[in-house]
Amino acid sequence: MKAVLQRVKRAKVTVAGEIVGEIQHGLLVLLGVAQEDTLDDARALADRTVGLRIFDDADGKMNLSVRDVAGSVLVVSQFTLLGNCSKGRRPSFIEAAPPERANELYLSYVAAISEQQVPTATGRFRAMMEVELVNDGPVTLLLDTRKP
Repeated sequence: MKAVLQRVKRAKVTVAGEIVGEIQHGLLVLLGVAQEDTLDDARALADRTVGLRIFDDADGKMNLSVRDVAGSVLVVSQFTLLGNCSKGRRPSFIEAAPPERANELYLSYVAAISEQQVPTATGRFRAMMEVELVNDGPVTLLLDTRKP
């Protein structure tokens, strides 16, 4: 699994003019699911997401997690994170999981975050979404379960 984490002041996802997911202070996560990903990957990535200390403490140092600051997480499915642009001019998405499997692991990741008492919101899987956010910092990090 690949994830782009952005520390945000607020974020929302709109589908066909309807807000389907919205948070205030917290993390916006763009999540890509690869063919070889497993339920264990979803759980491990959720743990890393919730425990990652990227929020400022009283001294202005990144020392607090999204849970520590009572933040929320907005998760948006993003299969294009698995795009391979190394050949030609059109990305190849053969590394991305099939939609049914990707949705299953996407929902497992969201559930694993919720189980840790962190409020979550989501986009709509396989929908054309508009994602709006106000970066905080900006702080943007890449996580990949295939890289240590």
